Amino acid sequence: MTTGQARILALTGYLGLLLWVVLWHAWLSPHPGLPGPLLPTIWGVPLLFPLRGILAGRPYTHAWATFILMFYFLHSLTLLVVDEGERALALVELGLTVLAFVGCTLYARLRGRELGLGLKSRTP
Repeated sequence: MTTGQARILALTGYLGLLLWVVLWHAWLSPHPGLPGPLLPTIWGVPLLFPLRGILAGRPYTHAWATFILMFYFLHSLTLLVVDEGERALALVELGLTVLAFVGCTLYARLRGRELGLGLKSRTP
């Protein structure tokens, strides 16, 4: 896989996930007990933190964005097991999260190698 393909994979998954969680919690299945914009905001804001670096193509940002993606991964897996009514919605979230995770990981690795970035060895 090339760096460009990994970037497209990461952007598609990440932007798709951002759009999906807002769409899901605002219109497709809003929570009846919470005010309108609260839940979409709660689920959308964490994805905004690394957005600037991802759009700029920074490999370091792609790498740490995967930690944020784990919340959405766990959320979707939990709903797949627990909530029959939202299984289809959770399955879409899981697919986008996996797509974003794989894309971000591959892009960070490939672009980091191109730039000569890596972990420094600390041998005494």
